[in-house]
Amino acid sequence: MREITAQDLEYLAIGAAILGTGGGGDPLIGKLMARQAIEENGPISLLDPSELADDALVMPVGIMGAPTVLFEKVPEGRETLRLLRAVEQALGRRVSATTPTECGGINSQIPFLLAAHAHLPVLDGDGMGRAFPELQMVTFHVYGASGSPAWLADERGSIVMLQTSDNMQLEWLARGVTMRMGGLAHLVDYVVTGKQYRQMAVHHTVSTCIDIGRAVLHAPEKRQHPIEVLCAATQNTWYGRGIVLFQGKIVDVVRRTEGGFARGRAVLRGLQAFQDSELLIEFQNENLVARRDGEVVACVPDLITVLDSEVATAITTERLHYGQRVTVIAIPSPEILRTSEALRVWEPRAFGYDIPFVPLERRFAAYYREHGVPRGKERYL
Repeated sequence: MREITAQDLEYLAIGAAILGTGGGGDPLIGKLMARQAIEENGPISLLDPSELADDALVMPVGIMGAPTVLFEKVPEGRETLRLLRAVEQALGRRVSATTPTECGGINSQIPFLLAAHAHLPVLDGDGMGRAFPELQMVTFHVYGASGSPAWLADERGSIVMLQTSDNMQLEWLARGVTMRMGGLAHLVDYVVTGKQYRQMAVHHTVSTCIDIGRAVLHAPEKRQHPIEVLCAATQNTWYGRGIVLFQGKIVDVVRRTEGGFARGRAVLRGLQAFQDSELLIEFQNENLVARRDGEVVACVPDLITVLDSEVATAITTERLHYGQRVTVIAIPSPEILRTSEALRVWEPRAFGYDIPFVPLERRFAAYYREHGVPRGKERYL
């Protein structure tokens, strides 16, 4: 167990936006709300999954909807507290801990907002190890947990509970409720036991985000380039070392809010070592596929992140615009996201792309032979 302070939230916001692959919502609003809650209520405990009792009740929490809506529809701040009371009343049990549903963007911060108000610990893990756009795209679903009953809340005090026959139906119905709530809703789903959480979650993603954020923020003080520091910061994690895919200028962005998602593409024209090349990124809330000069160089579930070239902070899909000088990096996904069961849920074909998933370590074998890979990933080289 470790104590999380307001300063840790600054690091978390940077690191979670990077692992969020362009999605999860801009973390700024969530960070400000969580920081205020900590200042009012004191520090929060970050709990290692190994410290969790088997019969503990774990409540994942986050925000559902199109990230673009956050620009106009700021949360009220106590939606998750109302959700907590609704869950405890419905299940007749006290919640032992909360956790991010995904480690990306604003959804990395929302559990800390709840934890400060409710005096709950936050678990060091999540259900994606990155961000994905749909509710069944979590490790809890992949490894057998039910997403319902689920609860959604808006900023006006409304709460809707859903009980569905399967997790795909939950995504469809919850998306409709979210749209009726104005395109954004706070969500609780996949309430699990401590034993289930240890078996199904991606562990230590919160602390990894904090470590990445700290390294990036303090890189200039050590006269190091933040992007080089960032790639190295993932080296000894479950992910593996990040790799630069492209450097360039954004010359076109097509983005639309459709069906509760921010969908579109960004086109980059190469600079420096990538002069005369072009990169196309396609996204659905999150960056899904990157093609350099027509060839796929990275795809889900591996992480694709667009960074400000100077300071290495992530640019979410709703903030991409013409003229930005950016660096695009990719980070290998943890092995728990690459099992056959997992790939059926979030390989490129699950998003409508008729391309196979090829791990980054295999696409860039020379780079990873030079820098090394986490234990268990040697088979890709």
